[in-house]
Amino acid sequence: MTQEANTVILQILLLAAAVGALVYFVRSGQSVGVRASKRIAFGAFIVLNIYAILRPDDVTFLARALGIGRGTDLLVYLLVVSFVFGMLNTYLRDREISQHLTNLARQIAVRDAELTRREEDLEQRLDALEQRAAGTNGHRPAAGGPASDEVGTARPAGN
Repeated sequence: MTQEANTVILQILLLAAAVGALVYFVRSGQSVGVRASKRIAFGAFIVLNIYAILRPDDVTFLARALGIGRGTDLLVYLLVVSFVFGMLNTYLRDREISQHLTNLARQIAVRDAELTRREEDLEQRLDALEQRAAGTNGHRPAAGGPASDEVGTARPAGN
């Protein structure tokens, strides 16, 4: 194969990858939560990649105009900046998710403690009722005291 044929094949593969990334980004269910500015930036990034694939001489011309020398170097520099942006974005999102998880864990711990306290309070009340019921079951009232029925029912505690 000639050098030109190899270049065309590589361009087709790179274009397919860029279009695939764009389609995946647009169709993914997670893109609903992505801010519009990030969508626009990603779309512009893909368009610039497609342009750089189709017109590599223009990228070299731009690189020389900026004093970089080669178009490849310019692309590497831009890729590094994009990578740093992506890592920073991921870090900030991870930190936000971690903060949300911490808040949720605190809320659950407070709720569990409140439920435990209520359960203990209910158990104490039930124990008190059972003790009152046990105290009145085996004992006959003293002479002149209030009469109870034969079953020995207990009166509920007044709160």
